[in-house]
Amino acid sequence: MKFIETLKNVWKIEELRNRIILTVGLLLVYRFGAQVVLPGIDAAQLETLQSNTDSGLLGLLNAFTGGAFANASIFALGIMPYISASIVVQLMGIAIPYLQKLQKEGASGQKKINQITRWLTIAICLVQAPGYLASLPSLGIPQSAFLLGQGGLFYFSSIIILVTGCIFAMWLGEKITDKGIGNGISLLIMVGIIARMPLSFFQNAASRLEGNNVMLILIELVLWFAIIFASIMLIMAVRKIAVQYARRTATGGYEKNIMGSRQYIPLKLNASGVMPIIFAQAIMFVPGLIGGTSMMKDSAAGQWLQSQFSDIFGFWYNLLFAFLIIIFTYFYTAITVPTNKMADDLKRSGGFIPGIRPGSETSEYLDKIMSQITLPGSIFLALIAVFPAIVVKLMNVQSGWALFFGGTSLLILVGVAIDTMQQVNSYLLNRHYDGLMKTGKNRKAVA
Repeated sequence: MKFIETLKNVWKIEELRNRIILTVGLLLVYRFGAQVVLPGIDAAQLETLQSNTDSGLLGLLNAFTGGAFANASIFALGIMPYISASIVVQLMGIAIPYLQKLQKEGASGQKKINQITRWLTIAICLVQAPGYLASLPSLGIPQSAFLLGQGGLFYFSSIIILVTGCIFAMWLGEKITDKGIGNGISLLIMVGIIARMPLSFFQNAASRLEGNNVMLILIELVLWFAIIFASIMLIMAVRKIAVQYARRTATGGYEKNIMGSRQYIPLKLNASGVMPIIFAQAIMFVPGLIGGTSMMKDSAAGQWLQSQFSDIFGFWYNLLFAFLIIIFTYFYTAITVPTNKMADDLKRSGGFIPGIRPGSETSEYLDKIMSQITLPGSIFLALIAVFPAIVVKLMNVQSGWALFFGGTSLLILVGVAIDTMQQVNSYLLNRHYDGLMKTGKNRKAVA
């Protein structure tokens, strides 16, 4: 009843209601576009393509696009080119002074960075779109499925449509961020992943029922909820660094002394989110590509690379995957958690960490703490990332359903769900209602 009352409170807030309706509407548009097949391709002959993209690296890519990749859809590239462009621009900001200058200019600088990201997204699409179209025959689409042939007209029109589809998806994400409930790009990825979940679960459950293994279904569900809980703990876990603020004077009709207040700096156990997994996932395509080159494909080493690194549930694949995640967690945390700036801001506001001198010593102390908590955080993140391979090997879970036992898919689902709840929660608290994180009666407005 308390939960239903909270949902009613959400609906009472007109601005929040309108934002939710707009968000749902734009997400439906995205899902509709994922079912629209490219002109010139017979949708009735895509069964082989869909079966060939159910597992492996292609299955992971298909999950991120919500099945659009296997549907030869106008949204087949998904939103991943924009994600790739954002990562590249973020990394370039470390080394290029112009981007560093833009980052310090506030809203105007961020606007220019967003424009650069959009142009880079188009450039990436222009590379990925021809590659996707050229790979369709090898992925199982018969020649008869290309109604207009595979000539220049087909390639030209399809490339334009694929690039436009990605740009339109990017626009949908930005509109959800500006006019909806926020996290637009992440929500597009999340609904794509969720769209694949029911089918994957029922296919796995059907195989279990055929073998009269009903108990295994229950065990898998319990394990799945346990992994979700562990992912939530990883995302929410923080190390609290106590901060003491000096005595300050405030005027509120009359002067009074405010004694030094004790607060804390929350340092997240996993400050890098899912970015290390995304970085590592991109690198994991490289060994297979190296093994498939003309110089190595006939050698024993080349064949070993292709066989071992084309199986996302294999031992060597996941060993290297986990190692890269740990390395990238340290790297991404180092560039996204500015301990120097945190120390400077703390010093300017009159705060200090007890027993630590303000300034450089505070920065070194924060950097030391971040290094200490990043190690267990990175190991835990790597364990969750490779857990799908563990359940496949130990419990013989089908590959499609196994992807939801960890890795990027589950962490994105959990992370975006928590962020969305926090967005809605802030609207409720601002209107003096109890938020989603805490149930209870309506709050009384304070005069």
